[in-house]
Amino acid sequence: MAIDYTSKMPLYRQIIEDIKRRIGAGHLKTGDQIASNAELARVYDVSMITVKKAIADLIKDGYLYGRVGRGTFVADPAQFAMPASAGNLGFVLTNFSNPFFTGVLHHIESRALDFGYRLLVSYAGNNIEKEEDQIRHFKDLGVKGVIVASTEQPNQVPDAVFELHQAGFPYVMISYVEDPSIYYVGTDHEQGAYLATEYLIQCGCRQPGILCAEPGNPLGKLRRKGFMKALKSYHVAFRPEFEFHFEVCGMDFQSGYRIGRHFSGLKQRPDGVFAFNDHSAVGFERALTESGLRIPQDAALVGFDDVEFDVPPPVSLTTVRQPAEEIALQALIILNHQIEGHATPLRKILKPRLVVRDSCNKMSNHHIPEDSD
Repeated sequence: MAIDYTSKMPLYRQIIEDIKRRIGAGHLKTGDQIASNAELARVYDVSMITVKKAIADLIKDGYLYGRVGRGTFVADPAQFAMPASAGNLGFVLTNFSNPFFTGVLHHIESRALDFGYRLLVSYAGNNIEKEEDQIRHFKDLGVKGVIVASTEQPNQVPDAVFELHQAGFPYVMISYVEDPSIYYVGTDHEQGAYLATEYLIQCGCRQPGILCAEPGNPLGKLRRKGFMKALKSYHVAFRPEFEFHFEVCGMDFQSGYRIGRHFSGLKQRPDGVFAFNDHSAVGFERALTESGLRIPQDAALVGFDDVEFDVPPPVSLTTVRQPAEEIALQALIILNHQIEGHATPLRKILKPRLVVRDSCNKMSNHHIPEDSD
């Protein structure tokens, strides 16, 4: 099928309808393995993100199912009309444009069947009230448990989640929350920021700066804490004028770009920057390259998340990888333990990993400082 780029139907929906048509026509039969995501992206001439969203929706609706390490297969048509409350989990995602959480969603959908569940996905459209309603709706619908990625209410616990907790209803959050009494799976954000800043220093940056989230963001505070800890460990002075903040929550690329434009006009600039996340890092990159600055020669750069982009950044981004697949697995384990009445830890914190690419690497013209042992 050729994708119609002039159609008002989103690209992922066109892929969904084509695969459904092929199943209905008998070209794809129950048990048939479909092509890999990479092959589908090539055939449909779209991004991997578009394919993943299409496949995720087809799995959610019961047309396909995934087996970890084996691939994706056509499901039994008799299962398409399975009642929503029969062995299902609910997943509430506030912002579908967040590539990290859509990546986690993909992994959860791939593994849910291994635990005996199907996944129902609800998108709140950046609306906090709608998010709360959808959490409550899933409970009323009779799902076995709920997974929540609340991205528009930074690092806060939705009231509806407190209600689930007090009622003893199985749930887990995969977006960062400070409250230690809430079921949560996530990354060691402080350690990730430490790794990013440490690598900037090891690559020769003597005056690192930081691109922070908006003031008051608890996750931003946690990552800033890791940045400051690394400076202290390597005896590097902190310069307050090299700390830059977002102005608006959820405008990460735009914030990075705005800060990058400001950065490019400074007479004295950091020689390296740790960015709050990959989206802000890429916005920052674009502003610098448009201004004629070179990355990493004029400013090295490290992001956080390791997400895929439809349009690659000007310079491939060194970043801290959050273990999305492991987060998905641990979320399912915690939820399943609650459903089956087993004891389970409230919080599961996973180790991040530095991924080195061109925006900051030891092959650049930065030299390692003598005191960075």
